[in-house]
Order: sequence, then C-alpha cells, then structure tokens
Amino acid sequence: MKENRLPHLVRKYLTIVLGCVFYAIGFQFFLYPNNITSGGVVGTAMIVNQLTGFPVGVMTILLNVPLFLIAWRHFGLDFMVGSLFGMGLSSVLVDLFAGFGIIATDDPMLAAVIGGVIKGAGLGMIYYVGATTGGIDIVVKILRRKLASVNFGTIMLSLDTIIIAAYAMVLGRYESAMYSLICMYVTTKVVDLVLYGIDNACICYIISEHTEEITKEIVSGTLHRGVTLLEGKGAYSGAHREVLMCVIKRQQIGELKRLVKAYDEKAFFIVTNAKNVFGNGFENISEVR
Repeated sequence: MKENRLPHLVRKYLTIVLGCVFYAIGFQFFLYPNNITSGGVVGTAMIVNQLTGFPVGVMTILLNVPLFLIAWRHFGLDFMVGSLFGMGLSSVLVDLFAGFGIIATDDPMLAAVIGGVIKGAGLGMIYYVGATTGGIDIVVKILRRKLASVNFGTIMLSLDTIIIAAYAMVLGRYESAMYSLICMYVTTKVVDLVLYGIDNACICYIISEHTEEITKEIVSGTLHRGVTLLEGKGAYSGAHREVLMCVIKRQQIGELKRLVKAYDEKAFFIVTNAKNVFGNGFENISEVR
C-alpha cells in the first residue's frame, strides 16, 4: 500500500512546488510592484508591510498559525501537512523572489490580468491536489462544506473583496484596489478553469409534445447522444409530461436546436452549462487523479 501511495505523493508535492512557483512569480513580479493586493491573508500581510515594512512572507506565516490549527481539526493531518508545505514554500518564494528586483511590467492593468492568470494557475494546481496556501483558502474550504453548490473561486472572490476594500480604506489606494478587483476576478476564473475545466458540455432539458420522435433522432441520428426520460408534472395544469434530459458537446447545441425546431416549434428547451461530465463520449473518470 505504501509503494502504491509513493508515486501519488511525489506527484502531489511536485504539483504543489510548481503551483507555489507560479503563485510567487505572479505575486512578486506583477502584483506587488504595482501595489495590487491579492486579498486574503497575503493581502492583510501587504497592508502590514506597507505600514511597517515587515516582510510579506514572514507576516503571512504568522497570520496563518491560528488558521492551520482550525484546519487540523476540520480536515485532518494529511490536508494540514500539504497545506503547511504549500504555505511555507509560497511564503519563502515570495520573499526570495523579492530579492531579484524584477518588475515584469509597470502597467497596472497588464499586471492585474497577467499576474492574475499566473497566480490563479498556481493556486489551481495546489487546490487540485487537495492542498492550499493557507489563509483565506482554509476559510473557503470550510465554507464549501455548507455551500457545496458554489464554486471555490466564487467564495474566494467574495471574501477577498472584503480584504481589498480594507486595503483601499486603510492605505487610501482606491485606484490600486480597483485593479486588485480585476486581478481577483481573473484569478478566480483561472482557479475554476484549473479545478473544473472548460465548460465544453451542456445539459439540455426538452419538454415537447413529440418526445418519442425527438428522442429517436437524438439517439439514432447525427447527434448520437443518450437521453434520459424524466417524469414531470405541471404545477398549474397538473398535466403529466415526459422531460428529456440530454448531455451534449457545446458545438452540438445549434444542431440540437434545429432538430427540436423541426419537430416542435413550441417546445420548451433549456440549456445549462456542465462543469464536468464523465462517462461514454466524455471524460473518463478512471483517469481523474
């Protein structure tokens, strides 16, 4: 069992290392030189740094101590060890890279977008293997237990907005705070992209008088997709209807619309995005780490 676990641990910690490098590059070479805060504990550490000159990395570690005690209690030793490693390494790299004196760009908009992408990619890698960089990430992970339907990045963006508002009011840097909001939006979108992938599939619900014909065409026609029949009942009319549920590739939406229109122009047709789809014709769940 230990032999099987070793390759998994090696991949996990190599991913964390790579994620921390991306995180530190995005923060130290793009965001920090342009006074763009990253929110969370690091954002708080930046406020302290601007007021006192205390190193951002060291302050981040000090602020994380109580949060890791909470994490140990809620998520266990394995999560805490991985997150401690991620937090410690990212903090060390942030202060180490500060010594290079590299400023990738002095354009705050460019820094917010590119820095947000690089930082978000790094965070996404770390979150993907079940670790964090500490701080606000731990709070978000706890909140997701109660808000499982809300994306990780969305919760993180909401909490980080509070820190950015504090950054603006305490230091009086309102323009920097605006760029910080842009950065945080980009970061959370990239985090969700790494965690959930590109929205390349859609779930379609179809209510029609021609259920049988539409089903046959979807299954046996050019789409070649499976269909699930759901039992529905109109709340107002009380009439029982079959609801077709079909998962398709995004590029097949137009074809399905034309198909439904050909059989029933009065059909009720709902399309929603699917973050992850596993099974025949889509991603193989056995390949997910």
